[in-house]
Amino acid sequence: MPQFDLPRHELERYRPDLSEPDDLAEFWAGTLADARAYPLDVRWDATAGELLSLETFDVTFPGFGGHPVRGWLHLPIARDRAGADGRLPAVVQYHGYGAGRGLPHETMLFAVAGYAHFVMDTRGQGGRWTVGDTPDPVGSGPSHPGFVTRGILDPAEYYYRRLFTDAARAVEAVRSHPLIDPSRVVVAGGSQGGAMSLAAAALVPDVAGVLSDVPFLAHVARALEVSDAEPYAELGNFLAVHRDAVEQAFRTLSYFDVAVLARRATAPALFSVGLGDVTCPPSTVYAAYNAYAGPKDIRVYPYNGHEAGQGRHQVEQLGWLRDRVG
Repeated sequence: MPQFDLPRHELERYRPDLSEPDDLAEFWAGTLADARAYPLDVRWDATAGELLSLETFDVTFPGFGGHPVRGWLHLPIARDRAGADGRLPAVVQYHGYGAGRGLPHETMLFAVAGYAHFVMDTRGQGGRWTVGDTPDPVGSGPSHPGFVTRGILDPAEYYYRRLFTDAARAVEAVRSHPLIDPSRVVVAGGSQGGAMSLAAAALVPDVAGVLSDVPFLAHVARALEVSDAEPYAELGNFLAVHRDAVEQAFRTLSYFDVAVLARRATAPALFSVGLGDVTCPPSTVYAAYNAYAGPKDIRVYPYNGHEAGQGRHQVEQLGWLRDRVG
């Protein structure tokens, strides 16, 4: 995979001047306060599946607006990583663009490794890679097909306000389970899921760790300059038609750009980047990584694209988790 972005030595010190709204803290504090006004009434419905080494629960919790959000919770039957109180560390996993929570057996790596593993569904998505079960009941103004432009002319109406709130509420839901140690909850995801893990860490700053792979929605202006790949192309196509909305759209994005939100995240973090990634260009990943406020490390895959390290990187993640919460 050819490297098309900045040279690696420049990426390592790449710190763009990112615009941060004056009311960013108030915007997110108010958003979370509104969501928390709905009782954290979580349903944990046991399933009778074929995963004999795991207990699997079909979960529903209140997300943005109190809307029901689905998920899977896998608990290992052999609880080797339980603490003295019998409670487990947990990984909350978010999905990439277009994917839903899928079927129970499709995402269970961290549970097989001995962690409580919560797989959050993605509202309105699940029609591209893996199936979803969570509708998004909120409408949208003019938008390009996809999700990244839905409600983009107003931060209060933007799709990712709802999704990032769901991500934060998922952490709170998982912490409420009696077999999970609330002090050992890690957030994880790749691409859109990588963005959600950074957002969750910024909005729930006492999470125990962050696994963010090739994060989307970081330094969006730069992404549009160097790549025409989906899903950033959706935004470019929208702005090509709505020529008078460029400033308004980028003002909205400044509330959700995870390179901005990363300044508020302080938990230990492990990132990954593929230097040939045209979907989430390396300079945008490094913009988030270099802005990240907590202890951090990054694994670089020079000859990979958006897939980055795949199975090899999962080995890195499991070792990282073991050292911090295992």
